[in-house]
Amino acid sequence: MVAPADSIVHLLKSARCVVFDVDSTLIQEEGIDVLADFCGVGKQVAELTSQAMGGAVPFQVALKQRLDLIKPSAQNIHDCLQQHPPHLTSGVKELVEMLKACGVDVYVVTGGFRQMIAPVIDELEIAADHVFANQILFENETGSYAGFDDKALTSQSGGKGKAVALIKAKHENAVTIMVGDGITDLEARPPADMFIGFGGNVRRQAVQERADWFVTSFSEVIAALQ
Repeated sequence: MVAPADSIVHLLKSARCVVFDVDSTLIQEEGIDVLADFCGVGKQVAELTSQAMGGAVPFQVALKQRLDLIKPSAQNIHDCLQQHPPHLTSGVKELVEMLKACGVDVYVVTGGFRQMIAPVIDELEIAADHVFANQILFENETGSYAGFDDKALTSQSGGKGKAVALIKAKHENAVTIMVGDGITDLEARPPADMFIGFGGNVRRQAVQERADWFVTSFSEVIAALQ
């Protein structure tokens, strides 16, 4: 563990908003890969996820490609969450609680789906209006897959940056930090004032090289705040 520079610690302690990615950051898994595996198309979807997170394919293209393969019904998602509940990354609950206790607003900005991340949002007690996520659409009568909301900011490349800009504007341009594991998270700085790259679940070389601070455990962030 390498101690962060004083400037990093100062910015971290002055933050009024901290924005987290979900998959491979707040939780150990990539939710869409878990859902795909449950629906029998895991290998194909995992390859597309890797390309999207590494920046090789525009996010919105990879999102549509993956959902077209999975075609998850409402029942599929319910059953998947029952059999494979998401696992919080070690230390993240303590970090979120510490941030809240310090008066920091905690947000989630994710390319994942509201339906899949609902248990995580509930466990971390993050307000619904502090969540930017994608939405899977279903047929009203059958619950079968009917597409996704392609107007959601997080369904588009660069959408996380737009979401962070809205958060900063809401908080009168307060210091805002983005935390995530992927290229789409890195793209949110700017407008985020600092990007903390997280490699505790998946280490991505491009993220490690370009992050303002790269950590492999949330205990490092907790220690810097103390």
